[in-house]
Amino acid sequence: MALLTEHEQRKVAEAIARVERDTDAELVTVLAARADDYAYIPLLWASLLALVVPGALHYLTGWLTLHSLLWVQWASFIVLCLVFRIPGITTRLVPRSVRHWRASNLARRQFLEQNLHHTVGSTGMLIFVCEAERYVEILVDEGISKRLDNKHWDAIVVAFTQQVRQGQTLQGFVTCVEACGELLKEHVPVTHARNELPNRLVVLS
Repeated sequence: MALLTEHEQRKVAEAIARVERDTDAELVTVLAARADDYAYIPLLWASLLALVVPGALHYLTGWLTLHSLLWVQWASFIVLCLVFRIPGITTRLVPRSVRHWRASNLARRQFLEQNLHHTVGSTGMLIFVCEAERYVEILVDEGISKRLDNKHWDAIVVAFTQQVRQGQTLQGFVTCVEACGELLKEHVPVTHARNELPNRLVVLS
């Protein structure tokens, strides 16, 4: 899965710089290719299918000898493991709730790793995207949350998620940053010029 080019990443950084001129909020954007490699998922599905399908075929038809059944199960397991390791297929084998849970955990780790909880006035804001999981989340520190309820971000997140699904990740970032900027400009206006955190897009490949 192709992430944004350096030129596209600069466009996101420029959008952040424009927004931060009018607000005390410190915005950080993170784009992850995927939240997890889900290494156990291909093994789980391959084991289940290799055990059940040839066994059921043998039970219902009797076409396979016990010796042949064993070889078919081994071969099925190896082939399915290789096929299910293809990233696009692996992601589809993982329940949506699990994908979103892993992505949400990664977003919270990034909030801490990017030092968004150490900003002056607790005005850190994270815009987080996982492309493989088609997951978008906005996290804010208490300096913003006490002025803007989380429901203010819901429509922005829904719109951004739709753009990620359509492969419009760059436009999604720019639109999201600008939409957040309008709210921040009104509710967390700039009081003094500062730039505590880098404006660059953080890419986790």
